[in-house]
Amino acid sequence: MIREIHSEETGKLYECLEALAEHHNRVSVHFKGRYPQTPSREKIKQFESELEEGKSRIAVIENDSSIVGFCKIGTDGNTGILEYLVVLDRERGKGYGAALMDWALNTFQKLGINEIDVKVVYGNEAIHLYEKYGFRERSVIMTLDR
Repeated sequence: MIREIHSEETGKLYECLEALAEHHNRVSVHFKGRYPQTPSREKIKQFESELEEGKSRIAVIENDSSIVGFCKIGTDGNTGILEYLVVLDRERGKGYGAALMDWALNTFQKLGINEIDVKVVYGNEAIHLYEKYGFRERSVIMTLDR
């Protein structure tokens, strides 16, 4: 059900990235109409490069050979970064988010990483999943948009 992908497969993440953009533009308090700052096609190229360079890892969940969710992780020194955890709306409630979270946490554990950060935009109900796993708010990032 879950497998890690290789750099040449990153194009298959397009639907999930577009769904994430639509989701954030719908529910986010501060990103409505402005997400993503980097278009999905460019983000996919960035993902491809990061996988090739060993800077990140991506696991996917597939249904009938199409990707319905993915998780992207990386590191910053001794800190793990949960960069993306996306499940398509139509596939939510099936335990896929938890399965991807388990993959990420197990992967970090194998790497000897105990501190893990995730950024969650205000309005995203995924915060409840992170809280179930013990994540807690540690800081607030403030931005001035002009």
